[in-house]
Amino acid sequence: MVRRRRAQTVARGTGKTAAKALVVVVDDDASVRKALQRLLRSAEYEVEVFASAAEALAGERLGEAGCVVLDIRMPGISGLDLQRQLASRYPRLPVVVITGHADEETRQRALAGGAVAVLYKPFDDEALLADIARAIESRGRSCGARS
Repeated sequence: MVRRRRAQTVARGTGKTAAKALVVVVDDDASVRKALQRLLRSAEYEVEVFASAAEALAGERLGEAGCVVLDIRMPGISGLDLQRQLASRYPRLPVVVITGHADEETRQRALAGGAVAVLYKPFDDEALLADIARAIESRGRSCGARS
């Protein structure tokens, strides 16, 4: 699943951007959700986890998220479909895609749809934390640029 390495302060390395930011995780695999929840909390993120895209879309705080981490292959609404819906509803909400299926076409579609990164399971904790920090930082820049 998630390769364990010390998750130290990668997320905190960007300063206030990562501190207490909300990260939403959407994955149908309970063990992945639990592992990511622990990892992200250890990096001082606030975390909400959902087992499906439909649950995430019904979540009340989705628009407040600094970043969404989502799986590609899920029953019902796929990760790519969720990504499209998120882009429509929350255009500045960054997405990091995780998948257990190394498919270059799907990777390219996710990146073309605006994903900040696509990581293949098992992925390195520090790589995920760095991508999340970068995503949250990019959201802060786009929100700040609009003001």
